[in-house]
Amino acid sequence: MSYPSVDGLVARLVDGLFVGLISGTSADGIDAALVRVHASGDCELLLGRTFAWEPSLRSRLVELGQGGAMQSIEELGTLDVRIAEAFADATCRLLDAAGVSPKQVRALGSHGQTVRHRPAGARFDGQHPFTMQLGDGNVIAERSGITTVADFRRRDVAAGGHGAPLLPALHAAMLRHPDEHRAVLNLGGIANFTLLPPHGDVRGFDTGPANALMDAWCERELGQPYDADGAFASRGTVDPELLARLLDEPWFALAPPKSTGREHFHLDWLQARLGGDEAAGDVQATLLELTAVTVADALLAQQPQTDRVLVCGGGVHNARLLQRLGAHLPGVAIESTAQHGLDPDFVEAMGFAWLARQTLAGLAGNLPSVTGAVGPRVLGAIYPVATQSSGFAD
Repeated sequence: MSYPSVDGLVARLVDGLFVGLISGTSADGIDAALVRVHASGDCELLLGRTFAWEPSLRSRLVELGQGGAMQSIEELGTLDVRIAEAFADATCRLLDAAGVSPKQVRALGSHGQTVRHRPAGARFDGQHPFTMQLGDGNVIAERSGITTVADFRRRDVAAGGHGAPLLPALHAAMLRHPDEHRAVLNLGGIANFTLLPPHGDVRGFDTGPANALMDAWCERELGQPYDADGAFASRGTVDPELLARLLDEPWFALAPPKSTGREHFHLDWLQARLGGDEAAGDVQATLLELTAVTVADALLAQQPQTDRVLVCGGGVHNARLLQRLGAHLPGVAIESTAQHGLDPDFVEAMGFAWLARQTLAGLAGNLPSVTGAVGPRVLGAIYPVATQSSGFAD
């Protein structure tokens, strides 16, 4: 599907400055982007920053993201506020660095922190699907002084979709080409594709683990939060038997639309498939190969005529991973989104600024051809600041 053009009064009301905020599956920091959204729908990044989590809070978020149990309703409520306060603080620090007043910002879009993503239901029964992102929009609006749009995913899930991926609409607006079959590959904690044919429906789906498993193993074995440039993996050798056991995961065989998270692909999932005598470097090399193989297999199955893959997310800095992707996708150009005007480290944060603008304009933010929802939906809830009744006022 395509979105209606935004012109006239609506365009006048919703172009301007927006902030986008996200902490992804790896919970390695809060990405904050100050963007200008033009009436055409194009996004221009003005400033991007990443702000570290307080270490003990990050540890708890990672534990919850990997399937850990919430201790109490009191903990749930406290985390909701603490995350929101961290997001608001990131916004204020970003605007201070940019020399921009909160009053100049139309709205901010906050993804929040995912602590559970179960689009197939808690017991995979298909009857009670849900997704949960913490970070109270009320608190963000109060602390930042900016109209806040949050909780983007749950409306799509309520409409029968996966609530993910949500950025293909932005990718289509910014990166589609009239003569090329393109794919945008986000290598975050989880890898996902946006498929951009020259004509026809945009599609998108998760392919499986990317940085989340590699980071977790690297942190456990080396005490380092990530494998810089794939150096740890480069010292090891792929274990074909381990790789085969990892690839035997039934989730990989599911057809799109599909999505997943760290609560599925985590260290316990890996541990259950280890023989026990593997060298640490060999496991890291095998995890990297798992990402490369599952990404390449998914692309070849869903859009084999792809001309160009545009990569964003933290994995774009892993030279070893990009090398292995190239080996599995001969003849396909693999490039950073930076070569096409989008900073790969802040594409997702930009996306949530853009989604906030869509919501204020009353425009759909999801693509049913991607998520599987029954139709396009305006996403998220709006939390106006005290001095504004909406995000529309000049």
